[in-house]
Amino acid sequence: MDHVDITAPGLLLRPWRVTDSAAVLDALREPAIARWNPTRGVTDDLAGATDWVRHRADWSGGDHVSLAVTSAADGALLGSVSLHQIRGEDASIGYWTVAAARGAGVASRAVVALTTWAFAELRLHRIELCHAVANPASCRVAARAGYRAEGTLREAYRYGDGRRHDEHLHARLATDG
Repeated sequence: MDHVDITAPGLLLRPWRVTDSAAVLDALREPAIARWNPTRGVTDDLAGATDWVRHRADWSGGDHVSLAVTSAADGALLGSVSLHQIRGEDASIGYWTVAAARGAGVASRAVVALTTWAFAELRLHRIELCHAVANPASCRVAARAGYRAEGTLREAYRYGDGRRHDEHLHARLATDG
């Protein structure tokens, strides 16, 4: 899979670079990101963050696409958006945003941009978005990005806080309006 740059209003979604490692380390240490993202080993030091960046930047397995979400104006790292578990016509999407970018629609714009690209370029049919029920901000992102609620998965995932949480399952289909 070839690397791409994707634009959204005010954003540039681009492949990860090793030079992003320090900003990633800072971001993943932030309590809200750490709570909802398992980051064991990543937040220990710069080497762990660099390994995380290298893994995210390597799309050669065809099972994921991960992009840095940056400001189109100044290139500052605002977050991450990724397709995971790409299998045939299906995938899952995940994201996080740095504290300074929250509440400005960054996550929903990034999710819409990557979703639109994935339907067109990867010919995906279904993309799932799961988030902890206890994370209402992610529920708002899903709704704003056009992901319909499909149900609750009980104790479905162990988050960064070490606990298994119920998750809301949302999805978009290529055929959705």
